[in-house]
Amino acid sequence: MQQTEFAFVLPQGYLDSEGDRHREGVMRLATAYDEIMPMRDPRVQRNPGYLVIILLSRVITRLGTLDQINTQIIEGLFSGDLLYLQDLYQRINQNGHSRLRVACPHCQGEFEVETVPVGE
Repeated sequence: MQQTEFAFVLPQGYLDSEGDRHREGVMRLATAYDEIMPMRDPRVQRNPGYLVIILLSRVITRLGTLDQINTQIIEGLFSGDLLYLQDLYQRINQNGHSRLRVACPHCQGEFEVETVPVGE
């Protein structure tokens, strides 16, 4: 059975209005509709860079104890966390997993390693 949800831990974490930090979350695989739907959004039409904000708000299903993930929460992430989530999105949606292919610098042997969430 294919894995469709991936746990993560943000490097810095989202700070909510009460000052609580939310770091642990879950991202699901994107659907074709997830990638197509934001193209109709006026915010993306005005600024194509906003696409990632909408996309992440659709595929992140949990972040700490927050009830709902929306574009305002993604906009409020620290830039390091946003970059981390963009990288995770690319890896799981291109490869279907969060493993990386690496080469040993000593023996040049190639193998896959499972990425460990930052902070673990």
